[in-house]
Amino acid sequence: MDNHTRLDLKSIPDELTLILEIIKLEGHEHLNLIDFTKYRDIDWDLFLKLAIHHRVYPLIYPIISKLNSQQLPEYIVRKLLNLYKRNTYQMLYLCSEMELINNICLENQIRVLFLKGPILANELYGDLSHRTSVDLDILVSLSDLEKMEKLVIRSGYVKDDYIETVLNDWKWRHHHITFYHPEKGVKLEVHWRLNPGPGVEPTFNELWERRKPSSLTTKPVFLLGNEDLFLFLVTHGCRHGWSRLRWLIDIHRLISRGIDWKKNNDLLKKYHYHDLGGQALFLSSELLNTQITEEMKPLLKGDKPRRLAREAIFYLERMVNLHTDPLPEDVANYHKRHLFSLMSSYQKLFFLMSFLFPFPEDAKTLPLPKVLHFLYFPLRPILWAWRKTKSQALQ
Repeated sequence: MDNHTRLDLKSIPDELTLILEIIKLEGHEHLNLIDFTKYRDIDWDLFLKLAIHHRVYPLIYPIISKLNSQQLPEYIVRKLLNLYKRNTYQMLYLCSEMELINNICLENQIRVLFLKGPILANELYGDLSHRTSVDLDILVSLSDLEKMEKLVIRSGYVKDDYIETVLNDWKWRHHHITFYHPEKGVKLEVHWRLNPGPGVEPTFNELWERRKPSSLTTKPVFLLGNEDLFLFLVTHGCRHGWSRLRWLIDIHRLISRGIDWKKNNDLLKKYHYHDLGGQALFLSSELLNTQITEEMKPLLKGDKPRRLAREAIFYLERMVNLHTDPLPEDVANYHKRHLFSLMSSYQKLFFLMSFLFPFPEDAKTLPLPKVLHFLYFPLRPILWAWRKTKSQALQ
C-alpha cells in the first residue's frame, strides 16, 4: 500500500504490536523474524491480557511454542497452553451442540445457516482449535422464527432476553434473540437478520441460494457463501469498532481462501457497505500484511475508507470491551459518533427517519389500547419532549 495511505500505529501498545508480529509469522518456515530486543520492556501480563481480550491466544500459541524458550517467559507460554487446551475442548463441545441443532432443524424442515462458531473456525482456519467462540449463532427465515423458538425451548434452552416492541418494530430494529441452556452452559443466538436495522440487506432466500456446505459434521451443515460471509464479517467487525483483532483476522483468512471480488464489490455497493469493506481492507493490510490485489482496489477509492480505518485505531490503542456496562463515557461517546460515521448518506437517512417510528418507551409513557397504537406516530414528538423534560428535572 502506498505510503500516503499508511495508518499511524505509534500509539498502539508495544504488547499488541508484538502480538501482531507473532500472528504474521504463521505459515513462515523461519520463526526468527521478530527482533525481540525491541521488546525488552514488555509487560508480559498485559501481553497475556491483550491476547485474551483480542481472542487470539489459540492462534499465537502454536507459533510461540516453536520459538526459542528464552524469548518468552515460561509462565506466559504455560498459561497460553492452558488456554489453548481449554478452547479446543470448548470448540469440540460447541461442534457437537451445533450438530444437534442442525439435526433438529433438518427433522423439522427449517432452513438454517450457521454464522460463526466451529463452522467458521473450520472454514477459515482449517482447525477448530485456532479460533475461539463462546456461543452459537444461527440464521433462520423470519417466517421460521416462531417455530425455531419453540424447538430450542423444547430442547432445554431458556429465552435470555425479551425484546420490548410496539407496532412490530422488533422485526427491523433488532436482529437476534438470545437463548441459554442452563445445563449445557451454551448460549445460542437465533438471528433473522444479519445486522440490526434500520437498513436493507440480502434476504434469507438470497443467502440460502448462495450458501456453502461444510463437511464438519456427519450431516451437511451450511454457512454463508464467501461474498455474503465477507459482508457479514465486515459489518459485524465495523459495528464493534474492530475492537477485537480476531474479527480482522477472520477477514484476512477469508481473503486468502478466495473471493469473487466483482460479485463482492457489487454486493457491498448494493447494500451501501462499500466504504466499510474498504475500511476492513485498509486495517487488514496495515496490521496483518494482507495482500491488496487490483480487484480489491475499487473498495479503497475515496477518502472515507481510509478515514474510517484511522478512526478504528482508537479501539486498538485501548482495551475496549463494548459489552462492558457501563462503558466509560469517552468510549461510549466516541463509539456513538463512529457508528454514525460508518453509515452511508442513504443509511443515515434511514437511521434518522427511524426516530419518527414509535418506540416502546412511548407506550410506557402513554399506555394506549392496541387498536389505538397508530396514534403513537403523531404523538411521538410530544412524548419524547415530555420524557426529556422530566429527565432534566430529575437531574
